[in-house]
Amino acid sequence: MTDESRPPRATAARLSLYLRCLEGWLRAGQQSASSHDLAQALLLGDAQVRKDLAYLGGLGRRGVGYKTATLIAAIHKALGIDREWPVVVLGAGNLARALLRYRGFKDRGFRIVGLFDSDPHLIGQKVDGQEVFPASELRRRVAETKAEFGVIAVPSESAQEVADTLVKAGIRGILNFAPALLRLPKGLAVVNVDLTIQLEQLAFQVLAGAE
Repeated sequence: MTDESRPPRATAARLSLYLRCLEGWLRAGQQSASSHDLAQALLLGDAQVRKDLAYLGGLGRRGVGYKTATLIAAIHKALGIDREWPVVVLGAGNLARALLRYRGFKDRGFRIVGLFDSDPHLIGQKVDGQEVFPASELRRRVAETKAEFGVIAVPSESAQEVADTLVKAGIRGILNFAPALLRLPKGLAVVNVDLTIQLEQLAFQVLAGAE
């Protein structure tokens, strides 16, 4: 997929939602789907869905729709999950342990290849089959496993130092669960997941709906 044909971020976010719908429909035996079906399921406009799916190429037929399995495969390719992504996790606390036990990552091709922590009491322990390595071994392990993503699951005061270490190790993308704004090189992909912010926004929406 060229830069010109690559969907923008807003479209990519909706593609992930379409994918959830389509996979559920396929499991239920629905072999075809239309842009109207997706629009109705996600409370979007038909035109928006058609515009988003146009980035995938001419897969649909007017009056017939899309083959569900074909559309799923095209979204996988557009999102870059038609391949395996090796991932390292920094921090071996409760959050990291919960992430390691989540099977959805493996189903999507995200393979945990290293777990690291600076706490000497945790080093050598195993979490869901993953041995906890000292943070000092990160660069070597990244080189050995060809890891491309790093997950930051450490306290906010340690997040920047951990991010800097990931950058030096050659990681291409960071998923940051620490409630901290990271200073990262331009061009490095980063997604911040701050659960407190999400709850703040939920509180705002609930209050707004009550007014």
